[in-house]
Amino acid sequence: MNALSIEHLTVALPRGADRPYALRDVSLSIAPGEILCVVGESGSGKSVTATTIMRLMAPGVRVEAGRVMLGETDLASLPDEALRRLRGRRIAMVFQEPMTALNPLMAVGDQLAEMWRTHTDLPAEQIAERSLAALREVALPDPEGALRAYPHELSGGQRQRVMIAMALALEPELLICDEPTTALDVTTQAQILTLIRELQRRRGTAVLFITHDFGVVAEIADRVAVMQQGVVVEQGSVKQVLTAPSHDYTRRLLAAVPGLRAPPAREISPEAVLEIHNLGKTYRPAGIFRRRRAARALDGVSLTLHRGSTLGIVGESGSGKSTLARCAVGLLGFDGGEIRIAGRPLPRARQAAAHLVQMVFQDPYASLNPRRKVGDQVAQGPIAAGTARAKALAEAAELFALVGLEPSALARFPHEFSGGQRQRIGIARALAMKPEVLVADEPVSALDVSVQAQVLTLLRELQARLGLSILFITHDLRVAAQLCDEVAVMQNGLVVEAGPIGQVFEHPAHAYTKSLLAAVPGRGMLGV
Repeated sequence: MNALSIEHLTVALPRGADRPYALRDVSLSIAPGEILCVVGESGSGKSVTATTIMRLMAPGVRVEAGRVMLGETDLASLPDEALRRLRGRRIAMVFQEPMTALNPLMAVGDQLAEMWRTHTDLPAEQIAERSLAALREVALPDPEGALRAYPHELSGGQRQRVMIAMALALEPELLICDEPTTALDVTTQAQILTLIRELQRRRGTAVLFITHDFGVVAEIADRVAVMQQGVVVEQGSVKQVLTAPSHDYTRRLLAAVPGLRAPPAREISPEAVLEIHNLGKTYRPAGIFRRRRAARALDGVSLTLHRGSTLGIVGESGSGKSTLARCAVGLLGFDGGEIRIAGRPLPRARQAAAHLVQMVFQDPYASLNPRRKVGDQVAQGPIAAGTARAKALAEAAELFALVGLEPSALARFPHEFSGGQRQRIGIARALAMKPEVLVADEPVSALDVSVQAQVLTLLRELQARLGLSILFITHDLRVAAQLCDEVAVMQNGLVVEAGPIGQVFEHPAHAYTKSLLAAVPGRGMLGV
């Protein structure tokens, strides 16, 4: 018997939605001990499938036809109270962002203990023992300390391990993982994938793994289902789907997967537009955290970005990449060293630096004001700098056309756009100030492969047209290979290796660079 059987499932969206159905006649099954990866672009129905199984759909979303069977239990028709007892015990879920799934006001140990307090009659002493054992099983480096810690005191990878420990605490029959490694660096991602695979094999758990990363699919899947606009267009073994896809949509998705091999090197201008010399930054604890040790985020970093080129900064979480980006745009002060843009020292005040350098953020939705029209937000910087409102809005319309959006979209609000479109708006807003340097901090990490490819193509076209110089922060080495001319590899606040991207990726000299390249998922099957 299958652990999960989805039979002819149709899920309707609320009236007024872009389309009537989120899922149409979807049929999927997962055997005990099997990992099924579901892939597709944003809006394909992947996450709706997961939330429908868990009965966590958004208001107005409803099951119109079909069955969702967990063993012999029909989840779609189960009473609410019975479903609450079943969640956690027989079926569990690991969400994409553990920081939003964990309670920030509760210690990790208390949140783990809730699983046993809710579903068992175990005494407190046994619950404490099982909580510690659960964190040891997911290989947290300091499980005793993690039990006492709050979520914000753990790294992203550690928080995700806690979520996996909570999900597997009661040994469920089915584990649903919804993009659990999207925001993680390659080494942490590799650790989490290995962990899920090992735990699944040891316990015989069925796993539904939702992702847009085909490297992850190649690394972990037994079978693959490809979804497009709420329909399963192809499914089969991982080897069959990745090496001999039968559907045009699957072939297009695979064609959009970036490779590790960099394009032929192009000639780079000798003129330096961004110079970072011996930069130092230490985070000193304050307030309730004042007893903790100071953290050295940047330790004598020196880099040069040449005019019209792209310099990639890669490394694990905590390596100093984002701190470097924020120092470069004036959002953070620094303790020592110097930053020069176009030969001028970077002013410490953020406003004074606005015309020199602008930033494109990882999450455009979080960086856009949800209550203001996007046209006003793109024009806001030039207006603040003294440009007449009518002229600033006219320039915003030109920028929208430049980044591939209709000028009429200026009157819409951020929630009316897709993730890829919002990132284009973020790029347009940054370009509105006519900066010398564009700093892009993980701008495509949350996008699916086809939209990611579109944004990377857009950045290349804008660079060629406008002569942009780009400092590109990323944890995805495949993305860096496709866009960057040069790369700097950071570890613990230090640049451990730097040079032309082809040279560094094809002939890495430092052991840390070699370990990052070896951790890229799917290198064998995808040929990257």
